Amino acid sequence: MNTPFEALPGGTWMLGDVPVTRFGYGAMQLAGPWVMGPPADRDGALAVLREAVGLGITHIDTSDAYGPRITNELIREALHPYPQSLLIATKVGATRDAQGGWPTARRPEDLRQQVQDNLRSLGVERLGLVNMRMGDAQGPRPGSITEAFETLAGLQQEGLIRHLGVSNVTAEQVEEARGIAPVVCVQNMYNLAHRHDDGLVDHLAAENIAYVPFFPLGGFTPLQSEVLSRVADRLGATPMSVALAWLMQRSPNILLIPGTSSAAHLRENVAGAGLSLSRDDVVELDTIGH
Repeated sequence: MNTPFEALPGGTWMLGDVPVTRFGYGAMQLAGPWVMGPPADRDGALAVLREAVGLGITHIDTSDAYGPRITNELIREALHPYPQSLLIATKVGATRDAQGGWPTARRPEDLRQQVQDNLRSLGVERLGLVNMRMGDAQGPRPGSITEAFETLAGLQQEGLIRHLGVSNVTAEQVEEARGIAPVVCVQNMYNLAHRHDDGLVDHLAAENIAYVPFFPLGGFTPLQSEVLSRVADRLGATPMSVALAWLMQRSPNILLIPGTSSAAHLRENVAGAGLSLSRDDVVELDTIGH
């Protein structure tokens, strides 16, 4: 009989020295509309987090900017004291304004404050993984990551961070960061319809670095494609299940963190990611992003 850990699709991946399930959970949607304020159903949000851990998921993605503070506080209430197997990944580099915007905050003093805020709201002495977010809401932007990443590397040396990653970055920024400290994951936008990082995914796989696509199902505008719908109909599955399964089969270094505020939808996502796609299915789906 499989344990929940073994039953999750995709198996596991080593994030540095930490084994995590390739199927994880993104907590962004637990906050209120447009990732601001508390959820309408707080008990439901807590139930989703407990269901995720109950299913065997060992990788949860969050940020103190979600809410702000809301998702971290929910995670703490639902799961603290945390299972030893659970890796909570957070990110720094942006804050929230009163209009719901995401102004950048990358000065050394900003980053130190954000790390302290995440430590406090999650109720831990060391963060398992911190992603340095660059770029803006429109995507990665050229520019040096050195000052920001050196700040996080210093906090890592102080014992406040276990592992480091980067988010919303160019391939050049990935290599710049790797010259400063080990990078265990890259978190960029990537899905069936947005394939701009194909080369980076393959390069990172060769380097044993995880690639964590955010908005794996399209984000606030869910993926829509006649090809996707046709393949899904043929397989008797939902389009979102096929999209997750495609990512899971795309490369072994891809870690999924689809978000949902529904425990039932979480279980559907887990089942969908385990869907087996044939070579012909994949060839057909690959036409979407090309």
